[in-house]
Amino acid sequence: MAELGVNIDHIATIRQARMGIEPEPIHAASIAEQNGADQITIHLREDRRHIQDRDLRILREIVQTRLNLEMAATSEMIRIAKKLKPDTVTLVPEKREEITTEGGLKLTDALKPQIKEIKEAEIEVSVFIEPDFEMIGFAKKIGADAVEIHTGKYANLNSKNEIDAEVEKIFKAAELIKKLDMRVVAGHGLNYHNTQRLVELGIIEEFNIGHSIISRAVFTGLAEAVFLMKEIVS
Repeated sequence: MAELGVNIDHIATIRQARMGIEPEPIHAASIAEQNGADQITIHLREDRRHIQDRDLRILREIVQTRLNLEMAATSEMIRIAKKLKPDTVTLVPEKREEITTEGGLKLTDALKPQIKEIKEAEIEVSVFIEPDFEMIGFAKKIGADAVEIHTGKYANLNSKNEIDAEVEKIFKAAELIKKLDMRVVAGHGLNYHNTQRLVELGIIEEFNIGHSIISRAVFTGLAEAVFLMKEIVS
C-alpha cells in the first residue's frame, strides 16, 4: 500500500498573501494527519515565500507521522535541517524567479559531501529528479536513500500515446530505483484525476501531493480533500 505525503505549503501561501496569522499551517498538518496523511511535506524556500522558519520549528514538535523537508542544498538549509532533524530531507532545485519547482535536480559530485553531512545527522535523504536512468544511478553513487520521481511532465501531457510512454518511463525508472535499494517516491502535478494511473503501477511507495489537495479543500474542506486522496493512493 502506497503512502501519502501531504504538502501544506499553499496553506502558508494564503497566509503570506496578507502577511498575517491565518490560515495556520500547523492546524492544516493536524487535520491532514487525522484524515490519513502518512507524512507532512513542506518546502522551506530561501526566499521564505510561504513556509517560515517558525512553521518548521513547530511542525517538528507536533507532527505525529513523519516530516519531510524539501530544500535546496545550501549551507543555510543544511544547518537548519541538522538542527531541527526532519525525518526526511528532499533535495530539490530552486530558483527565486520560478513560480513552482521546474524539473528535477541535476545531480553532481558536489552533492556527495552534503548528503553525507545530512545522513550523519540521522536524517534520510531523498533527491527529486527526472525519471532518468543516468540520474538514478548517480543518486545511488552519491548516497541518496530515496528518489522522488518528478512527475510534472506526466501531469502536463494530454495525448494518450504520450501519457502511456511517460508512464512506462516512470515504471522502468521506479524498477531501477528499487533494484538499487532506494525508496521510490513520486510527486509534482499529481491530482485527483492522474494519480490513480501511477498507483496502479504497484511500485511507487509514496506520493507527495499538495496543490491539488489544497485546491480541493477550498470547496470541500481539508479533511475531506485529504481523506479522498488517501483513498486513491491506498
